[in-house]
Amino acid sequence: MDNSTTYQIEIPASTSNLADVRKFVGVHATGFGFKENEVEEIKLAVDEALTNVIKHAYKFDDSKTIYISVGLQGREFWVAIQDTGAPFEPQNYTEPNIPERVKKGLKGGVGVYLIKRLVDKVEYNKKSQHNEIKLIKKL
Repeated sequence: MDNSTTYQIEIPASTSNLADVRKFVGVHATGFGFKENEVEEIKLAVDEALTNVIKHAYKFDDSKTIYISVGLQGREFWVAIQDTGAPFEPQNYTEPNIPERVKKGLKGGVGVYLIKRLVDKVEYNKKSQHNEIKLIKKL
C-alpha cells in the first residue's frame, strides 16, 4: 500500500455504527501489515475513543457526525477521530485506580486508560471547530 494514502469515513454519532468502524479500521490495519492481535488492540482503542465521543462530546446526539480517517506515516499507522462536540481536556484527566474500581464494582471510566495501553501514542488536538484524537500504533 502507498505510504501516503489516507482513507476516511464519516458516521452518525451512534453506538450502532461502532461495528462498521471496527471493520473499516481492521481492514486497513491488516492491509498495513499488523498481526491479528495488534489489529484487535487497535480496534478496541478506536471503539473506546468513539464511545467517549458519542457519550461525552455529543451526549448521545445521533444527529451529529464523527469523522474517522486512517493512514500510515513511515512505520506508524494512525487513526484520527474528529468531532465538533464538547472537547476532552487531557490536562484534567486523572488515571483511575483500577484495583479500587474493581473492588467497588464500578463500571466504565477506564476508556482513556485502556486506549493509552493499547496504542503507542495518543494525541489530542483542537482544530478550529473540530476536536481530534489521534491514535498511533507502530508497525
